[in-house]
Amino acid sequence: MDEIKIENLRVYAHHGVYREENEKGQNFYINAILETDTRKAGILDDLGLSTNYGEVCTFLNRFMKEHTYKLIETVAETAAEALLLHFPLVRRVTLEVRKPEAPIPLPFESVSVKVTRGWRNVCLSCGSNMGDRRKHLEGAVEALRADEKCRVLRVSDWIVTAPYGGVEQDDFLNGAIVAETLYTPKMLLEKIHEIESAHGRERKQHWGPRTLDIDILLYEDCVMDGEDLMIPHVDMHNRYFVLRPLAQIAPYEKHPLSGKSVMQMYEECREKSEKENRESETG
Repeated sequence: MDEIKIENLRVYAHHGVYREENEKGQNFYINAILETDTRKAGILDDLGLSTNYGEVCTFLNRFMKEHTYKLIETVAETAAEALLLHFPLVRRVTLEVRKPEAPIPLPFESVSVKVTRGWRNVCLSCGSNMGDRRKHLEGAVEALRADEKCRVLRVSDWIVTAPYGGVEQDDFLNGAIVAETLYTPKMLLEKIHEIESAHGRERKQHWGPRTLDIDILLYEDCVMDGEDLMIPHVDMHNRYFVLRPLAQIAPYEKHPLSGKSVMQMYEECREKSEKENRESETG
């Protein structure tokens, strides 16, 4: 990924824990590294195809002056997010906020906070077997599209599949979504739970019927093993109803542990299912 760098942008603003800092103000210095693709702009010599660093400086200056925060951690966090939301070609940003006039009663040159934030690619599965199944699934897509911290890139066809897990219930309508998000994995999980709850999801029976079920399958190359969230999804390689729609829209996405592509996992799962069906018919 190419980089656009801004070094030591000076902004006079009012951030600090102490009242006099908020009232009087002081100088802050901003360093930013914008990760973006500059190739096309460079070849065609067209600023409209790149991110205008002058506009970025103006944006950061205005943002710093229009807000007042106690912590430079908050300044860095909120400014980085605002920049990513405002400049669509920037994939990631490393933003450092320096405070050389901080009220420290000792000799020092500067204190600073540096954060790296950016858009992350995610693969989700979704399913429903209660009520208006299509409406629930399409509602989930629209809820993600309505959230400024999510960008829906591709949505698969909806497919009808038999229930998984041995619980007797109606067939599911399943699909997959590829998106990018500013949410961390746990924040994204919270957002998903909000969407599920809005569609009447109740967690009464494991693998039981549900109005809407959304799972995080892949979050770039992230690997997590928590009580409430495991990434990549622990059983995705065995689930035909997950892999078939995902293979339609993200065939080359790779499992960070096995290294297998979605299409490879889908083919293996399909072959395994067909073999088991043949054995059950002949047995």
